[in-house]
Amino acid sequence: MEINRKNQSDNNFEEVMDLFEIDYVYENKPIKRTFDEPNLENKQSLLENLKKKILSISDCELKKNSNQVVFSDGNPSSPIMIIGEGPGQKEDEIGKPFVGDAGMLLNRMLEAINIKRPKVYITNVVNYRPPNNRKPELSEINRYSVFLREHINIIDPKILILMGGTAMEALFGQTLKISKERGKWKELIVNQKTYLTILTFHPAYLLRQPDQKKFSWSDLKMIRKKIDELKINI
Repeated sequence: MEINRKNQSDNNFEEVMDLFEIDYVYENKPIKRTFDEPNLENKQSLLENLKKKILSISDCELKKNSNQVVFSDGNPSSPIMIIGEGPGQKEDEIGKPFVGDAGMLLNRMLEAINIKRPKVYITNVVNYRPPNNRKPELSEINRYSVFLREHINIIDPKILILMGGTAMEALFGQTLKISKERGKWKELIVNQKTYLTILTFHPAYLLRQPDQKKFSWSDLKMIRKKIDELKINI
């Protein structure tokens, strides 16, 4: 789906232009992926089993201080998977990721590149709210990254979007810095499968640092261009 820039003169688009300080820079090439994708029925069964594993976690401070597990939201058959950090207060109350202020910004970011939120699949590194919305500790990131990797294999996305430093650390380690690595396409190998991955800022960070939105807009354009290059239907 190409974005028709000639006809995008409505108010919503003008708001996006102001919000992200649009310029047009694209780069990089797609990778080839050859493995078969599990069907929806299998995915639903595997996801339910994974959720049961997370629900059965014991001796976890996150779980003890949360109201409920926040597993995922969106379409399990989506070719686009988004991974954030962890639930906040609103997410803990409702039981879905990205439903607070950061979630509203995420919705606008997706709409800016002609993607409706229900068309993507969303989860977090940790599935229980950290106390006082603190950043998950390294031990917690490592513990939940086992489930996260299984989650990725089940969804089997064509494009994986990691939002924020915690998601980056969970899958690429602590040696990288999100400020230097955002906007770059990477190949992430999980259980012998390769996933085309891009790092970008978390919407919650953008709410605190609005001057960084121009970089996120650049990342979003790269994602849209890659979707078009790979002829992904979303």
